[in-house]
Amino acid sequence: TITGNFANVIHGLNANHLTDQVIERSKRMILDTLGVGLLGTSTEVCHKVTQYSKIYSSDLSSTIWGHLDFRLPPLYAAFVNGVAVHSMDFDDTWHPATHPSGAVLPAVIALSEAFPQKKKISGLDLLLAFNVGIEVQGRLLRFSSEARNIPKRY
Repeated sequence: TITGNFANVIHGLNANHLTDQVIERSKRMILDTLGVGLLGTSTEVCHKVTQYSKIYSSDLSSTIWGHLDFRLPPLYAAFVNGVAVHSMDFDDTWHPATHPSGAVLPAVIALSEAFPQKKKISGLDLLLAFNVGIEVQGRLLRFSSEARNIPKRY
């Protein structure tokens, strides 16, 4: 099935699939996303979602970019940081319209911080997770009949 094939491809990805070009491009995308996200922490919408998310707590916590005074459960840290990245609308994009890094990087970083100290992931593992997230998003976009119609609507 299409879903089974999709799952097999994603499950089969490993660090050996990361070419030097992919690694360099990924590092650039990550650096750009972090920069845009840090800028986005000063926006009104980011302040609102940060205040809203403060009501949640957990034994696990992840960093809120630009804030040293508190942390949030990984789900909400990813949400707040993702809003920060996209709030300025300077994050990366491709056609048809999607913003891959703003959705993927905050989740990958928040989850990586939630691992116990003895199970921390390597930088290469983080790059692999980031690229798998980008690949999943790109493949889902290609499967979407809605996405194919975006250029006709604008």
